[in-house]
Amino acid sequence: MFTHVMIGSNDLERARAFYDATFAALGGEPGEMDARGRLIYVHKGGRLMITKPIDGNPATAANGGTIGIVAASRDHVLAWHEAGTTHGGTAIESPPSERPNGAFVAYLRDPDGNKLTARSQPTK
Repeated sequence: MFTHVMIGSNDLERARAFYDATFAALGGEPGEMDARGRLIYVHKGGRLMITKPIDGNPATAANGGTIGIVAASRDHVLAWHEAGTTHGGTAIESPPSERPNGAFVAYLRDPDGNKLTARSQPTK
């Protein structure tokens, strides 16, 4: 259904440090800057793009929005969470935990305030 998710950042190098670390924890590759100055991550058919807003106004996080990222296992979720908090992210909501359906979930805000979750597949 989606071709990509694009979010804004006020500091692309800070965003790159955060996303390179969190995606590496999930087995992904570092992001690449395209000719238009957008930071792009591609992994298993998914595409996340990070850019400074083209209207010149500051980037802001979506109120009520969450970007969900698939993790292969509980250990990947924990590694993602650790990488994120080490590289400028903020742990939010509950600590990483198992849900009633067996999925293991963690939540972070990236350095620009975007809400992210990494979760393993449900087991029930």
